Amino acid sequence: MQLLIEDVLRTLPHRFPFVLVDRVLSVEGGSVHALKNVSIGEPFFAGHFPGEPVMPGVLITEALAQASMFCLHGELPPGTVGYLAGIDSARFKRKVVPGDQLHLHARLEYLRRGIGKTVCRAEVEGELAAEATILFAVAAR
Repeated sequence: MQLLIEDVLRTLPHRFPFVLVDRVLSVEGGSVHALKNVSIGEPFFAGHFPGEPVMPGVLITEALAQASMFCLHGELPPGTVGYLAGIDSARFKRKVVPGDQLHLHARLEYLRRGIGKTVCRAEVEGELAAEATILFAVAAR
């Protein structure tokens, strides 16, 4: 199942400039594959870094956290939101620059009593850019 930006905006509470998922390419069996198109127009590139624009690792991690919420697509009541609760084993392997398509992959490890854990990776052209384990808490808005 694919989800377009309209579906993304119905699911995530984030809005520009902080929504970091442009499209969900697939959701199945507790796994998600989402996409972030990295554009030179992103506001963070003005200062990170002038003359050598690089997507900040913290925003790659946030994109993975946002993508993680789609592992639960259709499983949670409307109005439920996920809050970042922890980041473990984060590693950054390559720069993400304007023009890249950041493929976000997340697999749900568990969801118990409102606390979830996903194992995530971000890739550019099939090459690992970043990986992390994301912990989140789900609650009604």
